[in-house]
Amino acid sequence: MNSQQPDRRRKSRDKDGFYQFVLTVNSVCWLVLIGALVVFHFARPEMVTGLQTYWGIEGRATWSEEHVDALIMLLQLCLGMTLLTMLLRSRRNRRREDNYGVNLFILAGISMLSLFTLNVSVA
Repeated sequence: MNSQQPDRRRKSRDKDGFYQFVLTVNSVCWLVLIGALVVFHFARPEMVTGLQTYWGIEGRATWSEEHVDALIMLLQLCLGMTLLTMLLRSRRNRRREDNYGVNLFILAGISMLSLFTLNVSVA
């Protein structure tokens, strides 16, 4: 090993640029999931109450196609970025105190389950 360069395993995580990049991508993944939840709100069928029926106010009883397409795209983007982040973290974790990040597994599970449920219920 070259004695002039510092050992990157001894460098603190706050100063590691790669680790900061992975954290940023992880944060973006969670923001994309929140955006998908907002799009889901507009994509789902509206609940038509008895009062709306009485007053003659129409509600949408089907899924909004353009919102469903955007929702699927956001969920696929979230899943892809999460899997990429998992791969990057697995290649880089070399310190003893490095943990793998349970939140990535949760995010990937939410994304896969949402895509599966959306394909089953909308298709």
